Amino acid sequence: MGIWILLIGIGIISMIVQSRFKNKFKKYSEMPLTSGMSGADIAKKMLNDNGIYDVNVISVEGQLTDHYNPSDRTVNLSPEVYHGRSVAAAAVSAHECGHAVQHAKAYTWLQFRSAMVPMVNVASKIVSFTLMIGVMLAIFSNNLFLLQIGVGALAVTTVFSFVTLPVEFDASNRALAWLNTANITHNTEEHDGAKDALKWAAMTYVVAALSALVTLLYYASMLLGRRD
Repeated sequence: MGIWILLIGIGIISMIVQSRFKNKFKKYSEMPLTSGMSGADIAKKMLNDNGIYDVNVISVEGQLTDHYNPSDRTVNLSPEVYHGRSVAAAAVSAHECGHAVQHAKAYTWLQFRSAMVPMVNVASKIVSFTLMIGVMLAIFSNNLFLLQIGVGALAVTTVFSFVTLPVEFDASNRALAWLNTANITHNTEEHDGAKDALKWAAMTYVVAALSALVTLLYYASMLLGRRD
């Protein structure tokens, strides 16, 4: 019963955080950047300032689809960020370049996260099926094998969620420090806006990690209860 309350609570918090993040992004997307630079301009400058010349900055379709791809060394920015000349565009583009800087400097947590990707890809594909069928088998035949696999797969994805946290926080810290020293955010209002936007983006990762942990505890308790 306690875990169910936690799951419901985390679900409510997740919706609040997601809504808050979208509202913050919208707010700072409407705040013009004094420098007048676009997200693409900012990304290219941050990469060059860090001595990175083999990473391409490209535009990808969608909203909030911004990401860094270490496999093909590209900073992928959504149209709103790529062409945008706002505080939000500056914050997001610099954050994604923060991941490129991590890659170039062999940041430990990013390396660990990248090493986990193949395992996580497999776990993500099987976790829903193994848990759903595993629970049914456990209830009706007391066969726990598939449920054990499901819990194991869920554990892998949960660990991945927590490993992601220092990677995201570090990328934001690198972004904010560079925006300040490069004089991209010219005044306190712009710097505080970029910091606020990235804070709420990071909160979505925190809530996702906590949700994954509570879900893991739920299925793990079910598995342990069936063993007794």
